[in-house]
Amino acid sequence: MPRPLIATIDIAALRSNLALAKARAPQSKAWAVVKANAYGHGLERGMRGFAAADGLGLIELDAAARLRELGWNKRILLLEGFFEASDTKLLAEHRLDTVIHCEEQLLMLEQAKLQTQIDVHLKLNSGMNRLGFTPARYRAAYERLRAIPAVRHISFVTHFANAEDPDNPVLPVQEQVRRFREATRDLPGEKSLANSATDLLHPASAADWIRPGIMLYGATPGAQSAEQFGLRAAMSLHSEIIGVQNIVAGDAVGYGSAFVATAPMTIGVVACGYADGYPRHAPSGTPVIVDGVKTRMVGRVSMDMITVDLTPVAKPRVGSKVTLWGAGLPIDEVANAAGTVGYELMCGLAPRVQIVEVN
Repeated sequence: MPRPLIATIDIAALRSNLALAKARAPQSKAWAVVKANAYGHGLERGMRGFAAADGLGLIELDAAARLRELGWNKRILLLEGFFEASDTKLLAEHRLDTVIHCEEQLLMLEQAKLQTQIDVHLKLNSGMNRLGFTPARYRAAYERLRAIPAVRHISFVTHFANAEDPDNPVLPVQEQVRRFREATRDLPGEKSLANSATDLLHPASAADWIRPGIMLYGATPGAQSAEQFGLRAAMSLHSEIIGVQNIVAGDAVGYGSAFVATAPMTIGVVACGYADGYPRHAPSGTPVIVDGVKTRMVGRVSMDMITVDLTPVAKPRVGSKVTLWGAGLPIDEVANAAGTVGYELMCGLAPRVQIVEVN
């Protein structure tokens, strides 16, 4: 028998979350973001869950080609664009839209001499200072794209640094919106600004396309809980107790003896560790549910196991059911306790974890 560690992926939740994203911006089309293997949920599952999207967005060229093999016939957008000159042929072959964010990509596209036209999305660096042309160079880049015979349509895109924090003193959302509107003023073409946080908190910035990511998987980009936004968790992670120890005050648990009991306790060993994707840096106190009772992790996370406090559980035993995240325990709550974000936990799910799919 395999280990009793199972991740459940809820396809209906993916559909529901996409519907919510679209309802927040009813005049906009939607790129459903499926990068990083659909945030750990599986590319093929993401494709089915987001069948109602107008397009799929990702960064991996091989995954884009795989989507075509799986039968996705609507648009696909490469959110980081391409990386080598040889990639340009694949853009045409697989009918891919591409972001253009730097001088090097512009030059490769100019030299490619493609026989098939492609659609491009010119990225503005509106203040995040990762990818994109600065406002001062943006229009020159646009004119160069317009001169390339293989470029069919040019769209305009930017990315927000602080959409979940609209009053950020360094770079508020509205300042990035202002810069984008100024840079694209009078330029013909579709526009895309809104990520998940923007869609949920600033729907007026939706423009022609939205690009929801984390919200599609039932986690929150911040500001409120996923439940408060009406999102449904698409991934849950469950295991079982595989060992029980009764300890007394002064006994230590796990590597480094990092946790020392101050009173008699019952300790449970859970079949899940950092090799499965559970965050190694999660501290004692990180919440976990055992047989429906919310309790806490104690000691250090090891490769294959974590240890939890079973003292509050009425009849703990080997085989007791454990929720690591899922119903009653949002992934964001676990992530917050571990000092990270739900994105990382989803994307970190290890290949050795069994996956069960529900609709």
